[in-house]
Amino acid sequence: MNTIRKVKISGIGRYLPQKIITNDYFQRYDIKADWILRKNGVRERRFIEEETNASMGAAAAKEACAEAQLAVEELDLIINASGTPQQAIPDTAPLLQQELGLGESGIPCMTVHTTCLSFLNGLDVASLYIDSGRYSRILVVSSEIASIGLNWQDPASCTLFGDLAAAVVVEKSDDTSQVCTTHFATYGVGAHYTEIRGCGTSYPPNAPHTKKEDSMFQMNGLRVLRMVKKHKTSFLEQLQAGLSTSLCDIDWVVPHQASYMGLKFLKSFGWPEEQIIHTLEHLGNCIAASIPATLYEGIRDKKIQRGDKVLLVGTGAGLSLGAVILRY
Repeated sequence: MNTIRKVKISGIGRYLPQKIITNDYFQRYDIKADWILRKNGVRERRFIEEETNASMGAAAAKEACAEAQLAVEELDLIINASGTPQQAIPDTAPLLQQELGLGESGIPCMTVHTTCLSFLNGLDVASLYIDSGRYSRILVVSSEIASIGLNWQDPASCTLFGDLAAAVVVEKSDDTSQVCTTHFATYGVGAHYTEIRGCGTSYPPNAPHTKKEDSMFQMNGLRVLRMVKKHKTSFLEQLQAGLSTSLCDIDWVVPHQASYMGLKFLKSFGWPEEQIIHTLEHLGNCIAASIPATLYEGIRDKKIQRGDKVLLVGTGAGLSLGAVILRY
């Protein structure tokens, strides 16, 4: 079924923390720099110093609004699409609203949280709202701080992640820009392949059975990759069903920067290497912010042009797969 929505990304922004962490940083944990590059494909990443999810998100949002030629007061919905919350309650969306100076505005805010797929789900929700006429100018922000929840005793995961924020403004399209189709799938059998067990009702902080490690990120990357391989064909077939043309007509692929092996596996989907945009080597895996941050780089580097067909694709804890195809 064709699901074309006449909406466009009218502005995009990104915020990078100033603190650059090279692979040499991890020597204090007896992790060799060359091993990190071979294992994860990451040379450097950014870690926060004084920044918060809200402050980074607001900085990215202001750049996106400026490019869209909108004052932040003209927004009529704010979507926080992030996997790392600033605090348990409230969700990050009203904190972001306040950081933007809109605390008295009454502009509605909401959070879409599907870990690494949060941005894609947020963009999907925004495009549906715009297409229905419910809202006209929606801000979607992914602001991620991974560095505070890493297990420094797990070399594979603690060297993979970075912090940053990215944002887009979504509006009605009066040109060729559109969301061509979207597709999402979740396989709960993989729910515990990627997780932080703590910080919820299963492992509350004051429970005697809760350990420090329960609040740290844990991942079985091999099992995740195996599950993605298992469902790859059916997922692509269902994504293809929403298009009037072939998946081969894609101009650019902007994937979630999950890992070196994940990006290597993406080549098996059939897209040429030169069409796939990478930021893993210098930004690491930045959870939900990876896709919009990589899209930002593709646009700012003048690779992605208006009218190009772009595939945004990734996986998230759950285990979930997601894709949005848009004509930028």
